[in-house]
Amino acid sequence: MKHLIIYAHPNPESVNARLKQKLEEHLLNDGHHVKVRDLYRISFNPILSPEDLKGQRNGMVAEDVRQEQEHITWADCITFIHPIWWTGLPAILKGYIDRVFSYGFAYSYARGKQEGLLTGKKAVVVNTQGKSAEEYRETGMDEALSLTSDQGIYAYCGLEVMKHFYLDKADRATSKTIERWTGEMLELYNSGLHLHKSETTIYL
Repeated sequence: MKHLIIYAHPNPESVNARLKQKLEEHLLNDGHHVKVRDLYRISFNPILSPEDLKGQRNGMVAEDVRQEQEHITWADCITFIHPIWWTGLPAILKGYIDRVFSYGFAYSYARGKQEGLLTGKKAVVVNTQGKSAEEYRETGMDEALSLTSDQGIYAYCGLEVMKHFYLDKADRATSKTIERWTGEMLELYNSGLHLHKSETTIYL
């Protein structure tokens, strides 16, 4: 299986980095093909420019965008690993979505009807958060995040979101907790991603 990991965290010692590394190693050891797009390391330009917008309307994209779209086209499964900051995506990942998930590549409109163009591909979302799962549930933030990212971005573009992990209180996580999170994440891939669509798990 061809796996693409889209990773967004500036700290190479972060929990996100450890999860990314463990997942990459696990998939390679299992004989999968793996590509990692570390958005900070490659200094991806997240700014959607007037030229980008004009090009999208004409079916043309910048070279850096084209390269990322080729990676997405190549993949059978895309895993997004990133923290939740200000109740949303890190700016660099939001800009990646703005530029790379462009009209005519990730979605289109035909006779007034929206159509996702990334069908047949699976997606997994792995998020860390500072607040507790209880706080997210009490405020409805967990449902809001699933709606805005899983449905509003990924499913909108045709991806089948297999699971969304919310790893809470990550800034205080012990090594034992991170090891447990890693095991739960890898178990998903060992299962062959045979899960119900849009399954969400919040870990305490």
